[in-house]
Amino acid sequence: MSAAPFDYANLLAPGLPPAAVKYGGFPKYNFVGGHNDSASIPVDGLRAAADAVLAREGRTLATYGLESGPQGYLPLRSFLVRKLKTDAGIDCTTDDILITSGSLQGMDLVNQLLIAPGDTAIIEQANYGGAITRLKRAKANIVGVPVDHDGMSVSALSNALDELAAKGVKPKYIYTIPTVQNPTATVMSEGRRREILALSAKHGVPIFEDECYADLTWTGERPAALRGLAGAGNNQVIHIGSFSKSIAPALRLGYLVASWPLMGNILGLKTDAGSGALEQMILAEYASKHFDTHVKDLRKRLKRKADVLIEALSAEFGTAAEFEKPDGGIFLWVKLPDEVDTLRLFQAAAKAGVALNPGVEWATDQGYSKSRLRLCFANPEEAQIREGVAVLADVCHKEFGVPVRGRNVGRS
Repeated sequence: MSAAPFDYANLLAPGLPPAAVKYGGFPKYNFVGGHNDSASIPVDGLRAAADAVLAREGRTLATYGLESGPQGYLPLRSFLVRKLKTDAGIDCTTDDILITSGSLQGMDLVNQLLIAPGDTAIIEQANYGGAITRLKRAKANIVGVPVDHDGMSVSALSNALDELAAKGVKPKYIYTIPTVQNPTATVMSEGRRREILALSAKHGVPIFEDECYADLTWTGERPAALRGLAGAGNNQVIHIGSFSKSIAPALRLGYLVASWPLMGNILGLKTDAGSGALEQMILAEYASKHFDTHVKDLRKRLKRKADVLIEALSAEFGTAAEFEKPDGGIFLWVKLPDEVDTLRLFQAAAKAGVALNPGVEWATDQGYSKSRLRLCFANPEEAQIREGVAVLADVCHKEFGVPVRGRNVGRS
């Protein structure tokens, strides 16, 4: 005789996010999530790295922290010291780096450190959905600043800071994704970065810099990070990054850069006994020898998929789909005609096997984002991208009359 299910309905804590649905597999045409190109995962290299590092240091798994301390595996932090100096112009030591369980943990730690209910955070108007939902969950007041072709608007940021100061409000931070912004894929110029640093210093508001996509510019070149421009040891900028987009999302490894004593405050909040040790060991072994070569190949693959997506959108939607060609990354931010509600399109497309991110999930302003959507192109194969965009166009036409068949597209 089976017992009746226990009822937790009246026991749940208040304010929980909506319950998740059971996983049913990926849709046929999957344009959501920060997934990577499956063919680019360096399986053989990671296997060889695992064998080598376990043979050499496997017994250190007997201790929390791998005898490297609570900030993460020392060889991985040493690799990051070199990488950040070369790629981002950041001067730091291994003591300034904390290995996290993905960059999302870094984001959570910074929010725990700085954000209390009622606090204010300034972020880009079009922004990473995870950053927006976390700030809402923390009961923060969110001020969105528009993004142009060069990243966060300096004039709009200046106005927002002045208006808040006039009200006696000092934001806890300015959050920005300067290199391959999510979702717009813009790359902020060095001049713009220096202007934002100056505003930050003028108002005494720190910058929270998210550089998760910075390795994925098509050319491999990028401006110095905001933290690098701010100068060594300056905690004006807290910096986070990730290996999810450059190596593999499922590794769940990211990093946070901050100087002491602030790092000590952050470390006091990381009470998980350390991020995945085996993953850190394997990644450090692999990345120290192969990172640059691997990422160079990955960029080529992603650039080709971006081109395929752009070609497909142009063929299927014609002038009805507006976008700027990205300089890197894994997604495209698309504007459809005003009559298209992309939340409704998202629901209708899902029934046809197409998953997309409606704009309202990726912006602070619902009016601005109502007819926008984000399409991630890294994971689908090129044929799936073409087929999926064709299906999406059919669904959009049935729901909204967009695109207009026979006039602005080649299909009839």
